Amino acid sequence: MGVGELSKRIILGRKLRSSQLGETLLPKRIALPVFASDALSSVAYAPDEVFIMLSVAGVSAYAFSWKIGIAVALVMLTVVASYRQNVHAYPSGGGDYEVATVNLGQTAGVTVASALLVDYVLTVAVSVSSGVQNAASAVSFIDGHETEWACALVALLAALNLRGVRESGAAFAIPTYGFMIAVIGMAAYAAWQGATGDLPDVESARLHIEPAPGYGGDISQIALIFLLARAFSSGCAALTGVEAISNGVPAFRKPKSKNAATTLLLLGAIAITMLLSIIVLARNMGLKYVDPKDLERLREPDGSALPHGFDQHTVIAQIGKAVFADFPPGFYFLVAMTGIILILAANTAFNGFPVLGSILARDGFAPRQLGSRGDRLAYSNGILFLAALAIVLILAFKAEPTRLIQLYIVGVFVSFNLSQLGMIRHWTRHLKTETRAAERRRMYRSRAINGFGLAMTASVFVVVLLTKFLAGAWIAILAMVVFFAIMKGIRGHYDRVAEELVVGDEDPIMPTRVHAIVLVSKMHKPTMRALAFAKATRPNVLEAVYVGFDQDSTDQLLEEWDQRHIDIPLKVLYSPYREIIRPIVQYAVEIREANPRGVVAVYIPEYVVGKWWEQLLHNQTALRLKGRLLFTPGVMVTSVPYQLRGSELGKEREDWELQRLRPGDVRRGRVGR
Repeated sequence: MGVGELSKRIILGRKLRSSQLGETLLPKRIALPVFASDALSSVAYAPDEVFIMLSVAGVSAYAFSWKIGIAVALVMLTVVASYRQNVHAYPSGGGDYEVATVNLGQTAGVTVASALLVDYVLTVAVSVSSGVQNAASAVSFIDGHETEWACALVALLAALNLRGVRESGAAFAIPTYGFMIAVIGMAAYAAWQGATGDLPDVESARLHIEPAPGYGGDISQIALIFLLARAFSSGCAALTGVEAISNGVPAFRKPKSKNAATTLLLLGAIAITMLLSIIVLARNMGLKYVDPKDLERLREPDGSALPHGFDQHTVIAQIGKAVFADFPPGFYFLVAMTGIILILAANTAFNGFPVLGSILARDGFAPRQLGSRGDRLAYSNGILFLAALAIVLILAFKAEPTRLIQLYIVGVFVSFNLSQLGMIRHWTRHLKTETRAAERRRMYRSRAINGFGLAMTASVFVVVLLTKFLAGAWIAILAMVVFFAIMKGIRGHYDRVAEELVVGDEDPIMPTRVHAIVLVSKMHKPTMRALAFAKATRPNVLEAVYVGFDQDSTDQLLEEWDQRHIDIPLKVLYSPYREIIRPIVQYAVEIREANPRGVVAVYIPEYVVGKWWEQLLHNQTALRLKGRLLFTPGVMVTSVPYQLRGSELGKEREDWELQRLRPGDVRRGRVGR
């Protein structure tokens, strides 16, 4: 095993056979942290965005925070109920893409796919950036280097996922459950403090918020509605990741649909509980929270500016510090689990993106490489592609979640809407043929759920589009359009290739003649082997070709050729400009044009070195020549390798040559020596 292979095995683990795919399927206790970590972790930053939006109008607007939280929870419940219908109807793992394609057509399916791909990339970028920002507030050496740490963590997540879904899921389960325990435990402890009258204030409760320009005093009804709509759309970031379970149904253990639906229900209940708990606690504990770029709007109680270098901690960190003031380990556990879960939330995308990519590759909308499983039965190319795109986004936006969040959730609500519309069409179509009363009642109920879900998600999508378009959502929409065009172009290419490769009546016709040419650079063993091999193929015409640009070398080769009595004619192509590739290509084209129904077979002698660095010491003329000839119609290229002794194959060749029979060996009794 070489150094490269050994390193790969250390990182990825031992290879898995295709028959071991069933061993990688997930039970519900592992599937929940694998597929729901994104939606669960969003409660760590969705409340921040709600309070940031409301702070524009000052502290008075915080009175609407719990109402916005309930509205977000209602939308989440609706989406969860709708997707429970999806996983039962389409358990193959296509999720929204399959639903839209089957019921609304190819264009709708590709639209959903482009939206999901963009959303998955943003999920990784937002989750990791938010986790690093949280960690930076507690760990000094991360502060100021968030971008570098975020990129390194994305690479680490990719490496973990390359080891396989089950193995990465087991590694991520502990911090995900730890985050649930930390947040719910904090909420329960705070509720007990509130019941006894000891609920403390957060560290920012003493501060004052200056309203943003234009929002001071009594604002108009329209401005207030627009402000609440922006806060609601930011809070809907908590819905991201819900669709991942419908895309990952094949990864569940049997019964797949039932287990996926149960996991969805658990996800909805836990996420809503944590989200509402944080929003209510923040409101009751006097939180003051503004956009990190507008910290000058935060003032001391006397109206003076905050000290230079003031650090505004996240909402969940402020609540945890106050609630666990008498129990520091509880606070540090909360902060640690929050930072970890925000980073691991990207794992949802690392499981959803590769599966969707493999389905798109199967349908011809993505490169075929995305459909290949790696050594650990994971879709390795999809994992690497997602990591690369996420790192590009993190670098472009300097790992700032507040800037990235504006691009977020647009794509996921596009898929929500088309998926619900597709499910309505699905139930309507099946109702036309279903005759059993009980089954019809179930279908009517499912269609009503999907219809209500469509109404809710469509309304939210309009709000998100209106409030976030100029703030950065247009970038996400543009990215979706680009993905859509690329996927359509890829499908068009595959369709053209398939059409051209269909066997026709004229295809079996044999060529009228084969004109073989063996390229000669000098008289050595690779040349002699290529000549022997070409002669064994019995072409109609066989000749050797040498490109000469030095008269002395040419004369020496011709003299040696005659001395060896080689019965194959040698043709010299003179190259005044010392080119090698162009004269050969032109000569092959001339032969082809002289006999259009024939083929030209070009034999290229090559010798194989033993080590990779030795390859750098030799020119790559053969490789470049093959690249040119491959695009020349009617020309077939054959490499004739000669393994040098430095390579393992060369040693095997040498042993074989020593052991092979020669004339007279049987008579002399040398057989078997």
